[in-house]
Amino acid sequence: MKRNHWVVAALALVAAGLAAWGAVAATAASKRSEATKVTLQLKWVTQAQFAGYYAASAKGFYKQAGLDVKIKVGGPSITPELVVAGKQAEFGIDWLPALLAARDKGGDLVNVAQVFTRSGMTELTWRDSGITSIAKMRGKKVGVWCCGNENELYAALVKNGIDPKNPKDITIVNQPFNMDLLLQRQVDAAAAMTYNELAQVLETKNPKTGQLYTLKDLNVITMEKAGTGMLEDGIFVRGDWLKDKANQETTRKFLEASFRGWVYCRDHRVECTTIVLKNGSLLGKGHQTWQMNEINALIWPVKQGVGVMDKAAYARTAKIAKQFGVIKKAASGAYVDTYAKQAVARLKQQGVDVNGTKWKKAVVKVTAGGK
Repeated sequence: MKRNHWVVAALALVAAGLAAWGAVAATAASKRSEATKVTLQLKWVTQAQFAGYYAASAKGFYKQAGLDVKIKVGGPSITPELVVAGKQAEFGIDWLPALLAARDKGGDLVNVAQVFTRSGMTELTWRDSGITSIAKMRGKKVGVWCCGNENELYAALVKNGIDPKNPKDITIVNQPFNMDLLLQRQVDAAAAMTYNELAQVLETKNPKTGQLYTLKDLNVITMEKAGTGMLEDGIFVRGDWLKDKANQETTRKFLEASFRGWVYCRDHRVECTTIVLKNGSLLGKGHQTWQMNEINALIWPVKQGVGVMDKAAYARTAKIAKQFGVIKKAASGAYVDTYAKQAVARLKQQGVDVNGTKWKKAVVKVTAGGK
């Protein structure tokens, strides 16, 4: 009996030890599988401009990367740099000139991926105005958005000898995020992105004819042709946050999943339009369909791989920013391409087309009111 009691006691100790070990292992496994929570601050409201991020969330790409990503919409009173600097988001989206300006003022922010490779900013004037160039804006009322969006236009004005802050040279109007001022002819020129506000005008009926406006009614003055086109939507983080090795790995994972989302939207633009609409877009299906196509045109094709900074384009943007007063000091250390390159390399290993060399822009019909 004593021997049996000893055996039973020994077995009980072993069982208890196994149970304890199992609990520890389960806890460790749980911690390993727990998703890393991060927040992405968008530049503007829900629209196809950010379709790749919404797709990465909807298709489970972030989840597969071990991330729990919260996407925060932007708005007219939100500056992504301030949100990220204030530790309210780990990742932010904004134009490169705005990031350079924030850094010039001492902000510790760094671009980790440059998604848009071309400028989509324009100024629109009516064909009958005769304003066909930046130089002809002298003495006119010109609308543009605030909070860093004005940099490309200001650089173009200064290049043409027009001081944007001198009312004797030009009257700058703080433009709301619609085209009412232009449509009502309250300004001579208005800012418009190729993927958004240009379409808004084309989706509007000409009260004189009852028909939609067409490109024949407009002069479209692009910042690219003006010589001051700058890089736009890029992903940035805090410099001090990025020093942590764990955060470096989080950045690589976030970029890989986000790039996969953009590749998906390149190849499934109709589905991605639906994903954007399901996330609460205030603009209609027709407008978002048209915008998705135009956004793809700002990304694809991309020789160096989606999200990887084009050094020549960066140098041009930084030079223009310095030359025309967007920043006071020469830009340095504003981007790091290590993690974007790592993300692209991993996607290529998985057989993902990261260049979109064969991509071609689709023909999308503009619809009345963007419906």
